Amino acid sequence: MSCCGSIKVDSRLEHIANRHPCFSGEANMKHGRLHLPVSPTCNIQCKFCKRSINKLENRPGVSQTVLCPEEASSLVSKALELCPEITVAGIAGPGDTLATPYAIETFRLINEKYPDMINCLSTNGLLLERYTDELYSAGVRTVTVTVNAVDPDVQKEICSWIVYDGVKYTGREAAEILIEAQKRGIRKLAALDMLIKINIVLIPGINDFHIEEIAKTVKDCGANLINIIPLIPQHELSEVSAPTCFQLNEARTAAEKYLPVFRHCQHCRADACGIPGKGDLSSLLYKTSGIPQTFSHG
Repeated sequence: MSCCGSIKVDSRLEHIANRHPCFSGEANMKHGRLHLPVSPTCNIQCKFCKRSINKLENRPGVSQTVLCPEEASSLVSKALELCPEITVAGIAGPGDTLATPYAIETFRLINEKYPDMINCLSTNGLLLERYTDELYSAGVRTVTVTVNAVDPDVQKEICSWIVYDGVKYTGREAAEILIEAQKRGIRKLAALDMLIKINIVLIPGINDFHIEEIAKTVKDCGANLINIIPLIPQHELSEVSAPTCFQLNEARTAAEKYLPVFRHCQHCRADACGIPGKGDLSSLLYKTSGIPQTFSHG
């Protein structure tokens, strides 16, 4: 093992972490990422999540458009012209990346043309175990899984419902299915030596007391890094206050007992482009792309 910034990773993956701005604080100011919005729908409903198609909001779950895989892969060359420092092609929405086949198709196309590009996927993990082998074959080596609870009684307060194999589940049953699917998926990623970051949305009064247990659980499953994201109050949790700086620091300290914590998250949109620590270029990318700003449910 060796140390890459604040994250300890296997030497075979060190070059990836060093070039990934969402996995390394040092890389966050040097390397760029391109988020490609190809995933229109989601298979779970988190109470804080409100997906949207617009140009104004700077948060996850938002993009200017939804692209098909061919459109998305064609944008890589334009993005590299705008920002040659881009080293990561990421897919993070605006829906879940594994709820439709478009993310894996996009990664296959990018991997054929840009084999040195780091392919990175973000997911809620419900279908992660099912598609891990396909992701690996498509060139994906870094994955972010959002795990907001590992106790069903906590998770049921965060997630309203899931749809799994065509069946809608709610309450504690939905929470149990999601948590177990996430753990199986993380273990399978780890077995393939993939680099795994866990996103945790910190929700005061709901999961703030639970961070250490989440960190311990995901470490035992094989995760490498944790990123704690402060709640953006909206949707069903619009009345819940965002965590204070003290609460956020307290949660990060608890998580660091088990895994390194990434502290440079920019709350990126699903169509972000550029070096995270130096601003976003997505408006320029889509202005020059000629792609109509429409939303397709696939």
